[in-house]
Amino acid sequence: MNSAASGAAQNPGPFAKWPWLGMLALNSLIAVGLYSYKLYYNIPGEAYTQLLADYHFGFIKRALVGAAVGVAFPILPVWSPYVIGTGVWLLTFGLFLALFRRTFGFRRENLPLLIFIGGSPFFLKNFIQALGYYDIFGCAAALILLLLPARSWLYVGVAIVMAIALNTIHHIQMLLYIPTITTIVIVRFYLVQQRRVRLADIIGGCIVLAFIGCLFLFMQFFGTVTVPLAEFSSYLQSRMQNPALQNYLSPSIFYRTLGDEIRSTWTIMPKNLARLPVYAALLACHIPLLRYFMTSLRDLGTTHRQFIIAAIAGISLCYLIVFAIVFDYSRWLSSWFNCMILMLFTTQLLLSERRQIADSKSTRRFGWAVTLIPRVGTTIPF
Repeated sequence: MNSAASGAAQNPGPFAKWPWLGMLALNSLIAVGLYSYKLYYNIPGEAYTQLLADYHFGFIKRALVGAAVGVAFPILPVWSPYVIGTGVWLLTFGLFLALFRRTFGFRRENLPLLIFIGGSPFFLKNFIQALGYYDIFGCAAALILLLLPARSWLYVGVAIVMAIALNTIHHIQMLLYIPTITTIVIVRFYLVQQRRVRLADIIGGCIVLAFIGCLFLFMQFFGTVTVPLAEFSSYLQSRMQNPALQNYLSPSIFYRTLGDEIRSTWTIMPKNLARLPVYAALLACHIPLLRYFMTSLRDLGTTHRQFIIAAIAGISLCYLIVFAIVFDYSRWLSSWFNCMILMLFTTQLLLSERRQIADSKSTRRFGWAVTLIPRVGTTIPF
């Protein structure tokens, strides 16, 4: 009798996949609903402002994408943030599917893992909520680096170019995704390929990181607009297709200093801290995924496990710095969770065998909870 029960647990039968397929279908419907709501009921104020800004008044932060778009559209259509945002979202979605297929495969036993990652309210669904924002660029770059061949120094060169571009797209990427990208490059180029790390490699890597760090500091302290706000606003309005929407512009974001950000963040810190139980509950919905990650870490060799744990600690420290400076906690927590997803994929590269999340009633309950939560939000939960 016990043997039969054990066999049933190991082989849940042909109908076990249907609850997970139902979650997959519901996630798709929620994503479509979120996108429709975003498209028809939101004015893309900050996202539109960022695309209007270019290098007309000199080299400023957050202006790379706007400068590139401005070459094709000197007068910017109102729909441009959503077209660009949709394109980047679809690219990220496609990259994720390609990476999941290569790493785990679209088999029945991997459906729980697909739901907890792809259906997480922190990941693709929340990127719809933040459609047109620049956070997703870092995630897309990391996914590309997890898919590209890493057999030559060209791979490292591509990663360096991406890191520099991310810094000029939005300098906060230095703390959001560049630490994760650095970890991915080290794992794929050195640990997976079993290359011997030479002193020249370490020195060269330190020089590159120092350059990217200096670029970040330059953007932070010298990347503000130098002309008066009225003049800058007038220039942005001259590029608008519909000047009637000028009240939705937020040009002041290009004038905010580090001190401004810190003061704003700590002014509302009590409200943010009061929301911590909500964030904890959202993370708790992913307990099966957390257990899976912990099991993967235990399966690593000692050296690889120590490196990955140190990388996770470093990435998390960068996010603690972000939390202390900028108040958009929902966005930052989502990006941190996405970095942990990226680290989960990175960890699989160091394993000879890959496990699956056990399909149980408890796991399904958590799966439905993850599915039914549409998104986390940008500045506040939901």
